[in-house]
Amino acid sequence: MLLAGLCLQEPAAAATTTVDYVALGDSYSAGVGTPDAAGSCGQSPSSYPSLWAINHPAAVLHLAACGGATTDNVRTSQLTSLTADTDLVSITAGGNDVGFSPTLSVCTAGTDAACQQQVAAARTAIAQILPAKLDATYQAIRQKAPNATVVVLGYPRLFDIAASCPGGGLSAARRQLLNDTADSLAAVTADRVKAAGFTFADTRPLFTGHGVCTTVAWINNVSATRPADSYHPNGGGYAQVYLPLLTAASGIGV
Repeated sequence: MLLAGLCLQEPAAAATTTVDYVALGDSYSAGVGTPDAAGSCGQSPSSYPSLWAINHPAAVLHLAACGGATTDNVRTSQLTSLTADTDLVSITAGGNDVGFSPTLSVCTAGTDAACQQQVAAARTAIAQILPAKLDATYQAIRQKAPNATVVVLGYPRLFDIAASCPGGGLSAARRQLLNDTADSLAAVTADRVKAAGFTFADTRPLFTGHGVCTTVAWINNVSATRPADSYHPNGGGYAQVYLPLLTAASGIGV
């Protein structure tokens, strides 16, 4: 009878494990470039952190990323949600430290000489200034979230050299120059991520064939009506590149 009674007991309900997820960084993590980006930080429900959280019902998302943020901004204003209980951290950072926006503006509207000068300054910053800033940022993240998986996502090459925009657009030489600079930024970021013991997710391979003005473009061209969208991923870029890369790197199932 005792054994029968034990067998008839209903099994205890499985406990739901909450995934504490903090998304840090700049416009590429906030979701700038999508129509539903809003507020002073340009945060969007179509951002890759938001999409990841939707796909993981147990996730509690703290979206701290903000358009225009530098690594200094991340350290001073975005780390408050990090704790020893944080399970996952994602971040894109470094582009604004090396002049992402002004470089693209000069190369879009300026002379060849001005573009080359601006790119040279950006590449100097990538080599000489950015490594220490990334190191300080990654160290601060680890100190506040010692048990978290940290995924650093990179920036794309914006252009497919063979694709030219209707009405002109950037010359092939300028597009190549900017792509080469993106490669330099990726190399330095990957190196510092490895040194920190974090995971680097390189977005460049998945964006290949989907740059500005390609048939299926996942990056916005320069926009006069929505300037903030210029040279940022659209919904396809966040959903087809950033989301699967974070999903794979997080190691957290649905």
